Amino acid sequence: MNVTALPVRVRILILVVAVLLLGAAGTAYVLRARQAASVQGAAASPSAPVSGPAGAPAVPEAGDLLVVGAGPSADSGVVLAVGDDGRRRSTGMRCKRFYAASGTGVCLRVEAGLVTRSQAVVVDDRMREVRTVSLSGVPSRARVSPSGRMVAWTFFVTGDSYLTTGFSTRAGILDTRDGTLVKNLEEFTLRKDGRVLRSPDLNYWGVTFASDDNRFYATVSTQGRTYLVQGDFAGRGMRVLRENAECPSLSPDETRVVYKKRTGGPSDPWRLHVLDLRSGRETPLAEPANVDDQAAWLDDRTVMYAKLRGDSSDVWTVPADGSGRPELLLRDAFSPAPGR
Repeated sequence: MNVTALPVRVRILILVVAVLLLGAAGTAYVLRARQAASVQGAAASPSAPVSGPAGAPAVPEAGDLLVVGAGPSADSGVVLAVGDDGRRRSTGMRCKRFYAASGTGVCLRVEAGLVTRSQAVVVDDRMREVRTVSLSGVPSRARVSPSGRMVAWTFFVTGDSYLTTGFSTRAGILDTRDGTLVKNLEEFTLRKDGRVLRSPDLNYWGVTFASDDNRFYATVSTQGRTYLVQGDFAGRGMRVLRENAECPSLSPDETRVVYKKRTGGPSDPWRLHVLDLRSGRETPLAEPANVDDQAAWLDDRTVMYAKLRGDSSDVWTVPADGSGRPELLLRDAFSPAPGR
């Protein structure tokens, strides 16, 4: 076609259309290039969450630190496996709280719908669901015994914070071997100073287990006071050990318990302390900030816990003997479970 023979208006229209088409093609190329560069950059970044082959959910490996992601990222609320290299691998499992030991994990979750359902989901070493316990309330604490046999959870039935006036909790334990289920520790007999203590306001939370899968520790509150209790699962009983101790966690060598203790004001009440179970000596840890968490033991010498940071939280560590200073372990994470 002889373009020069066409009227001027037609030639101008053809020119405008050609420029628009070239511009659209260039824009598409730039966008595709940026997208490819973004994918390559994420794969190369040591802090970027990665999954298994072909995007499959990751399976935790021995020695991995397991945490729940926090903050505004896509992995917020997802259980992540963190190796020695610091890379985060997404398991794809969403939990409000998570803990694991010896190939058994427990995921506390809430399923929204016409009727909101709360659940404690027991998973195996490949994160496959093996049992679900239907519960009610807001997930708060989760623990698994060192052997992987016993699983415990705490849910808020009323309120959603330990600072809330009039909150109510419900703590339960499942024996994964024989199926024994105790949905509420209030079914057990509690003794204080050798006498049975009965009160309508009893609340239990923050269970931690010994290696014999029978002895456990927890918090009980009544009449405005909190106590550390030692429990006997087979005997369905507990006894008060001391006052002002919440969310205990038993050390791997089972000689000490770390817990949060009320020492501050209404806005920052708790400090971490370690109790020597043999001597009764209590040691404040070097973390000066308020910690509202059930701490866990990274090893026999180190405690780890989550601290809030804006709309996210981070996992920190501190020596268990009161020395040293807090150190950041992992950003944008909470609910840590050690790799053992």
